[in-house]
Amino acid sequence: MASVHESLYFNPMMTNGVVHANVFGIKDWVTPYKMALLVLLSELGRAGSQLGLLERRRLNRLLLPLLQGPDMPLSRLRKAIEESCPHLASSVHIRLKLMAEGELKDMEQFFDDLSDSFSGTEPEVHKTSVVGLFLRHMILAYNKLSFSQVYKLYTALQQYFQNDEKKSGTDENDMELTNTEELEGKMEKEELDVPLREEEISCSGPLSQKQAEYFLSQQASLLKNDETKALTPASLQKELNNLLKFNPDFAEAHYLSYLNSLRVQDVFSSTHSLLHYFDRLILTGAESKSNGDEGYGRSLRYAALNLAALHCRFGHYQQAELALQEAIRIAQESNDHVCLQHCLSWLYILEQKIFDSCVLLEHSVNKSLHFGLPYLASLGIQSLVQQRAFAGKAANKLMDALKDSDLLHWKHSLSELIDISIAQKTAIWRLYGRSTMALQQAQTLLSMNSLEAVNVGVQQNNTESFAVVLCHLAELHAEQGYFAAASEILKHLKERFPPNSQHAQLWMLFDQKIQFERAMNDGRYHIADSLVAGITALSSIEGVYRKAIVLKAQNQMSEAHKLLQKLLIHCQKIKNTEMVISVLLSIAELYWRSSCHTIALPVLLQALALSREYSLQYLASETVLNLAFSQLILGIPEQALNILHMAIEPVLAHGAVLDKGCAMFLVAKCQVASAASYTQQKKIEALESAILNLNEAKTYFAKVDCKEQLRDVLYFQARLFHTLGKTQERNKCAMLFRQLHQELPAHGVPLINAFK
Repeated sequence: MASVHESLYFNPMMTNGVVHANVFGIKDWVTPYKMALLVLLSELGRAGSQLGLLERRRLNRLLLPLLQGPDMPLSRLRKAIEESCPHLASSVHIRLKLMAEGELKDMEQFFDDLSDSFSGTEPEVHKTSVVGLFLRHMILAYNKLSFSQVYKLYTALQQYFQNDEKKSGTDENDMELTNTEELEGKMEKEELDVPLREEEISCSGPLSQKQAEYFLSQQASLLKNDETKALTPASLQKELNNLLKFNPDFAEAHYLSYLNSLRVQDVFSSTHSLLHYFDRLILTGAESKSNGDEGYGRSLRYAALNLAALHCRFGHYQQAELALQEAIRIAQESNDHVCLQHCLSWLYILEQKIFDSCVLLEHSVNKSLHFGLPYLASLGIQSLVQQRAFAGKAANKLMDALKDSDLLHWKHSLSELIDISIAQKTAIWRLYGRSTMALQQAQTLLSMNSLEAVNVGVQQNNTESFAVVLCHLAELHAEQGYFAAASEILKHLKERFPPNSQHAQLWMLFDQKIQFERAMNDGRYHIADSLVAGITALSSIEGVYRKAIVLKAQNQMSEAHKLLQKLLIHCQKIKNTEMVISVLLSIAELYWRSSCHTIALPVLLQALALSREYSLQYLASETVLNLAFSQLILGIPEQALNILHMAIEPVLAHGAVLDKGCAMFLVAKCQVASAASYTQQKKIEALESAILNLNEAKTYFAKVDCKEQLRDVLYFQARLFHTLGKTQERNKCAMLFRQLHQELPAHGVPLINAFK
């Protein structure tokens, strides 16, 4: 957030006992709260060596936020001082009481004595220190007041002190109400008092320029680093409206209002505030003074550029293109190469919605490096890597490109882009099916400390990168059956990114997907079906795909096939290759369930060709498993076993627990089918090996609570134990199978016709 320009002053007026002195050209004025701070500084100077080192350190840390922050009630000020030094809080209260209950000359004498702080060879306060500047501003502001304004200030001080006394008396009376008959009434009163405490935080009158600067910069920093610590959107907008009521031409307040509207996805208010920001920037002359004659044109072209970015964010691509063309035209007329490079980057983003072309992006990266714009160049490299990852480029080349961009980040200390780069690597490894590498990158980002200085108590790196990495981490844990850990991560995400924050949709989608998978594993299809609506609201493609999965599980084959065909056409049109392959695998499974085994083979071969073309190793391995299952159905289990050895290693190394269980179950089925042509001794060995694989599959299925697959494994094991003559083991498996069979509905489909 840019600092407020020196020419911005608040309108001179008298409101709520606040005397405005800026009519004389002073950027600050005296208020009862600031007089209380002056008393605190005076008592602090008097105490001198009587204060301990720890108390002095606490008071020094307390002073800066008190000097910079908005005015607060005397009760809150006293409480803050008491936490640091109770003795000093009592002295401040007594001094204020004497002044408020005394005469006007006592306040006059107090301000006369303040000048003594700067006198002597070793003054108590240095003139150029933070405290010294504050004292000098207050003395100057007070000396410029007329007699009537001095009287109003004294009256305001009396009212300020009396309000505190009244509140203290009310609190003491409330403490006496301890009988049980009035307990319910007290609870109701406490509930009514909560909003009043929130109101105490907000300022009742206009802020001075320095207070406004501090408030705006603090809220802007919190919105960037830790949105949970910032005011809620409604409270912040109320404060900004109060600020703009006293100074409608305060440009920076309009910009913070624009950022606040973006939090709640309010397109009308955000556009309104953004336009007002640039209008006020031009009217106040701030840009003209800092940039010469080019200031007016600079504001116009950057206003058009920001408007284009805003429309693009809300998906208004035609309006964004028109605004971008306007920004390019003005930038070309002014020969502003920096603005043109930003326009070129946004032009690529807009054209990417229509067709994939990396020519503009490569040109933008080269030009950004030429004009010394490392931030923009790095963002271009990140976008180029993302595009080429979707195009199926080799992972080693992408990582080399990201390594080059990391050199730029560390060289220029671009902390935010370092986070983006690591999050990008995490997503790329997930795309390629290397969950172990993705987990490593996620842990790297989470263990890093931010390079940016933030206030104590503020969470670092509450950015989109961290939200993405934590979501991937939750999904990785859920895939391995660690649902409790995944729930803890999601709980942390909910605390770090509340539902009204701008990145909340990320964890909402992952939360719904994890719940969906758990419901499907547990055979609770009605619960899974109820979750589809929430997933569709966050991602239409994911929602349609999961609706088809539910229909397939409920044996509604024709409806599932229609949905999958529509989704396949849509995903091919938008070039979502990962979803195309997943849809093809689901269609192949529909053909198996409909006993159309030969029709499924071309579909699987198409999926295998796509997964290998785009280097999607894990999807390729899953497709090979499906091909092996097709060969098993078609009566060639030996060939199925041969190709299983190619695919099972990546699945066991990087796959989800459910996929590992399905792979081991498939190996056991192929071993049993192949054993039919073996000799008696080899057949027994093959069946015993199949039982061991089934035990491993059973462990995997139990980890994710997949009861249907557990039932199938137990049935298969019972049959094998019966063949081997192991009656006790057979009876145990049969008993467990019966328990699960009574809990779950019947398949309605032969066991051999389902891979997952």
